Amino acid sequence: MKVGIIGLPQSGKTSLYNALTRSEVELNRFGASEVNVGVIAVPDPRFDHAVEVCSPKKITPAVIEFTEGGARVEREEKASSTRDKFGTDFFASVRNMDALVVAVRAFDDSAIPAPPGGVNPRREAEQILEELLLADLGVVENRLEKLEKARLQKRQTPGEAVEHQVMNRIKNHLESLNPIRTLELSEDERRSLRGYMFVSGKPILLVGNVGEDEAGQESPASLEALAIYAKEQGLLLTPLCAKVEMEVAQMEPEEEREFLEAMGITEAARDRLIRAAYAALNLMSFFTVGEDEVRAWTISRGTNAVGAAEKIHSDLARGFIRAEVIGFEEFRAVGGCWDEAKAAGKMRLEGKEYILKDGDIMHVRFKV
Repeated sequence: MKVGIIGLPQSGKTSLYNALTRSEVELNRFGASEVNVGVIAVPDPRFDHAVEVCSPKKITPAVIEFTEGGARVEREEKASSTRDKFGTDFFASVRNMDALVVAVRAFDDSAIPAPPGGVNPRREAEQILEELLLADLGVVENRLEKLEKARLQKRQTPGEAVEHQVMNRIKNHLESLNPIRTLELSEDERRSLRGYMFVSGKPILLVGNVGEDEAGQESPASLEALAIYAKEQGLLLTPLCAKVEMEVAQMEPEEEREFLEAMGITEAARDRLIRAAYAALNLMSFFTVGEDEVRAWTISRGTNAVGAAEKIHSDLARGFIRAEVIGFEEFRAVGGCWDEAKAAGKMRLEGKEYILKDGDIMHVRFKV
């Protein structure tokens, strides 16, 4: 899973990236063009338990990739005011992300100049999301122009005729200032549009970057207006202090835990955002366990046994016979690895259409 961190200048994007990936990327890299990519293991106590009881030769956790720095926003002078400029490289960079983290500034800091008009988290969020919407509108209008030309010249294929109708629906939706993610589309329509990688169709996670005085608060006063906006837009808002989270991310795990507790922060930023990303993308994990390897697999909720088997290997799906499944709580109650849980009668056989539950442990019987 790829997640892009975006935001206006001096909103704390790099601090947030450092906090999530335990990196030490230099802050205040004005004008820098490098892209920072960090791949981290998805924290999951269920996976940790499986590793502990199975003592495998190899462990393979689920991973998530965070990207920061490629989608830059610059400030430009126009007339007597200053505004933010979103270049084409910004949208090229974020189109291949599975989800976007939008960092907005909610802190005052004398060492970091305030944005024109002062610190306003809701205004920043509105501006960024509107730019995503307008970028998609430009793509749709260009495509509609070509489709209309083909129609007038009677060269339009049946597939293009269907696409023409869908694109007109999208255009009307965007012109009403509604993002594509809120438009009801059939699975076939979504599949036909994947090549466009619309940015307003991606799951959005809002991060309100607050000051140290509000670190650990569930509902900081500085985010009151942003919280209302997030609710209106159906977006998940995570308040955090990126500066504090970045500093503690460089500590040893035990020291980090103690420091966060002292600050009133119950959970590290990376854990909260990863969980939010999974929820926004409707994802979950299942596991394969044994003495050779314990591995976490990421799938969409609603995936059946054959779909999960294909995630492991196409041969397992092709020759699928039955799925051997143990629920995680039953697995944990036994206190041993797969063979012990199976001997205790916790394993059940499921067919192709069985819908996996979050945390299921599955082995596949197959014959190719």
